[in-house]
Order: sequence, then C-alpha cells, then structure tokens
Amino acid sequence: MTIRFSAAVLRAYESPFAVEEVVLTTGPARGEILVRIAGCGMCRTDLAVRRSAGRSPLPAVLGHEGSGVVVDTGGPDTGLNVGDHVVLSFDSCGRCRNCTGAAPAYCDSFAALNLFGGRTEHAARFTDAAGGALAPRWFGQSAFAEYAVVPARNAVRVDPTLPLALLGPLGCGFLTGAGAVLNTFGVGPGDTLVVFGAGAVGLAAVMAATAGGAVTVAVDRHPQRLALAERFGARPLHAATADLPDRIRRRTDGGAQYALDTTGSARLINEALRALRPRGHLGLVARLHTALPLEPGSLDRGRRISHLCEGDAVPGLLIPRLTGLWQAGRFPFDQLIRTYPLADVNEAESDCDAGRVVKPVLLPVTGSG
Repeated sequence: MTIRFSAAVLRAYESPFAVEEVVLTTGPARGEILVRIAGCGMCRTDLAVRRSAGRSPLPAVLGHEGSGVVVDTGGPDTGLNVGDHVVLSFDSCGRCRNCTGAAPAYCDSFAALNLFGGRTEHAARFTDAAGGALAPRWFGQSAFAEYAVVPARNAVRVDPTLPLALLGPLGCGFLTGAGAVLNTFGVGPGDTLVVFGAGAVGLAAVMAATAGGAVTVAVDRHPQRLALAERFGARPLHAATADLPDRIRRRTDGGAQYALDTTGSARLINEALRALRPRGHLGLVARLHTALPLEPGSLDRGRRISHLCEGDAVPGLLIPRLTGLWQAGRFPFDQLIRTYPLADVNEAESDCDAGRVVKPVLLPVTGSG
C-alpha cells in the first residue's frame, strides 16, 4: 500500500512550511487507523517547535488537532470502522500507571511520544516524495496533511451530523481549557473563576465555566479578546488594570475559588494567587520559560498551584461532553475558528502568532473543507 498526498512540511526551525507531496508506504498496523483529514487546528504548541532548539526532530509534519473520516483500520481490535467520523487527540502509551489510572495526559512517555520523536519505527514508512525520512508522528498524528495514520486510542468517534472539519481543536486546545474547568476544578453554579489570557484555551475555559454556571472574570490585554470573553459570559478586565487582584476580588465576592493562567507570565501568576480566596486553586497550562518567584504569603491559607496537562482529560469522555454542549448551544467553540486552505498554512501561522485569529483550522486540498 502506497499513498501519496499533500502535507505541510517544516524542514528547518526558521523556515516557512512547505506544502509538498509526502508518501505513506504501508497501511495502518494493528491498533492503528488511517484517517482522511477534514480539518486540523493550529495550536501554539505547533508554533513552539520553532523555539525548541533541536529538541523536536525535523523535517516533520506537525499538526495535532485533527479530525476526519476513518478510511482503513489495522484490524478489528481498533474499535472503529471505516466511515467513522473521529476527532484525534494526544498520544499515550496506554500501559503506565497514569494511563491505566484514567490520566493519559500524564503518561510516563508523554513527552517522548508527542514532542520528541518517540516510536521511531514509524519514521521509515512516512517519507517525502524523494524518499527522505520525515520525523515520527507529531502527537501521534502529523495532521497538517490530507491523511494521517494514528493509534486508534487517540481517536474519538463523534456524531456524523457534526461539522467535522471544525472539530479538531476539541482534541487539544479547547479540551485543555474546558477540561481544566470541568475536570480539574469541577466548577458548578455560583463558583468563581478568573481566567488569565483570552486565547483559544482561555476562551474555551470561559465557555465551559459559563455552561457550568460559574461567575467568571477574564483578564487579557487585547480589547477584542476581552469583548469575546464578555460575549461568552465573562466579566472582562484589562491586564494592565491598576490593583488587578483587588478588582478581581470585588468581582468574585471576596476572591476567586479558581484561577487558570494560560499566559506563563510570572507577574500575572502572582496576581492570580493574590486574587484567590483561602483554599483557592490556581492551575497553569502554559509552559514556563523562566523562573517563577512567588511573593511571600502567596500560598498561605490553603492556596495551591499546579500545572495542568490537556485539561486532565480522558478525551473519549470529554470530547463527547463538549460536542453535546455545542449541540445544546452552550459551548459555541465554532465562533473562535477561522478556516484556511492547507496551502495557506504560513498565513495561518502568521495570523495566529500575531493574535489576529483565535483558532486557525487548516483544510486539506481534498477532503470535506
């Protein structure tokens, strides 16, 4: 079996993507599926590869928010059938203590499998048109392409009446924000939450909090992002507001029970801690690139801070919950999306990096665009 198809290849850390022909030389192995990609979200983790300084191997096909249709399976043990509509999520080993304990986002092999080129046995069967090796599958997907071979456990079957091309971000970015609110914090009616950063992750958190009945404050420096947050039910505050923690406390009846930081800013993290009420919980989703000095007393009176990965989600449970909320009009994630042809991948990256779009979704040259 040989399939030739288009994919966006990143050949060097400082180079633009090149949409070119790539070759899949074998079909899905046992436990795998072949998916025709309908759409793939662009996440800031994809863009962060440029700053990884050699840690993520190149050349590679990136993209880890794919959705599409199953066109082949590696046998009956996949639990999926040809024609199924699926959303693709992160890779995990399925065997370690955290995976078997319903915490696949904390898989012992998460970094190796998703970021740094684990499962090198797959590299040889995924090449460029000249036969040159491409890096192993990014997040188990490499979905900036017309087709992807993925482990079946990465795929979540969805209702075929849903807008398939737009669903990919439910596998990572939207899953991360919504999962932090619904899984980690478990917000309910009357709970209080402050979200720092109104990008894709932060706005998904706002939507989920609104769906859960929480009182939510959103903090950002872009007026247009704050306007979106307000549309989705949050009380907006500019990040440069004087006495920001005091303003948050006034808007949350004495302090937020929960805070979610998506920015990685040490200043905002400390302000988030100061805005928490006793026993409040601050969750971080951005990777920190500098030391994080905490102000004295930040963690007094039961306050705590933790890093959250992929919204503490089991994708097979959370993704159907989010699509159900969307069908009920309570999680309008589609309003955050702008679509681009795969050929315009570099324009999508530029718009995403500059904050001109919340969530770009690439549509393959052929498929369900």
